[in-house]
Amino acid sequence: MTVNVTLNNPGASTFILVGFPGNKNVQVLYFIIFLLIYLFTLLGNIILLLTLKAESNLHTPMYFFLSNLAVLEIGYTSVTVPKLLEISLGKEGAISFPACFMQTYFFFFLGSTECFLFAVMAYDRYLAICHPLRYSTLMCNRVCIFLSLGSWITGFINPCPPVIVLSRLHYCDNIINHFFCDCVPLLSLSCSNTYVLSTAIFVSSFVIVLGTFLLIMLSYACILVTLLRMSSATNRQKAFSTCSAHLTVVLLFYGTVIFMYVSPTPQQTMEINKVVSFIYSVVTPMLNPIVYSLRNENVKKGLKRLMLRKFYPTSRTT
Repeated sequence: MTVNVTLNNPGASTFILVGFPGNKNVQVLYFIIFLLIYLFTLLGNIILLLTLKAESNLHTPMYFFLSNLAVLEIGYTSVTVPKLLEISLGKEGAISFPACFMQTYFFFFLGSTECFLFAVMAYDRYLAICHPLRYSTLMCNRVCIFLSLGSWITGFINPCPPVIVLSRLHYCDNIINHFFCDCVPLLSLSCSNTYVLSTAIFVSSFVIVLGTFLLIMLSYACILVTLLRMSSATNRQKAFSTCSAHLTVVLLFYGTVIFMYVSPTPQQTMEINKVVSFIYSVVTPMLNPIVYSLRNENVKKGLKRLMLRKFYPTSRTT
């Protein structure tokens, strides 16, 4: 049922999130899958954080930025999945206007911050591999904190103007064919002129997503050249293993985000958009701790020592 709504109308106070289609049995299956993914994401990132905190040899710039990423992923997935679980339980996906726009804001705040953090992590690897003798000077504690805070603050500021404008539009319908309050389906519901806002969101996404992605690719191009010049196969393999973990996560995240927000192709159907959004907002945060743990020997050793101290406190590990 279509409901004429506007933010200036006190009688219309909610949007309705549709979620993923399916009968009752399918929705139960969705709920189980989404819950397992969410719990695995929380557990994986929390364990990664505990490992990085407990192991003194992991108190380096690379793992400091990885800790920031783990914290971010916990928040990022928590913005959308709890409401998705509620919808999958068969409850009406009602969400108030303020809650909807707060969800939009935090989603893009954390998403923008993730782009900047990925770029910072690539820059860190570039300095470590291409300028190893100057690395400790160039990436000192002060610089690490500055780059980390800069990522969070820039990500915090970036979505403010578009979300404020989005919240002041008039809406002709309150049925959002999505599992969270994304800007694309919200704009499609508005009966206001959204050309300027749509263009501004596209330009912002283009600059942030493609800008940070190009910086990451440039960093890894320099890294690749340096790796090919290394005479030691052991050092080359160690550096490649560390960088490949980061690059795997980056390509998965950016591939789906570029498809969704800065693709030059015509607008995809909302069903395709929901699947793509699910990959970068729910699946990627789950895979991050797995990829970084499996592809990084230092993290694997630290995790093993953490588990041994937890379950065998009297044992000695090396």
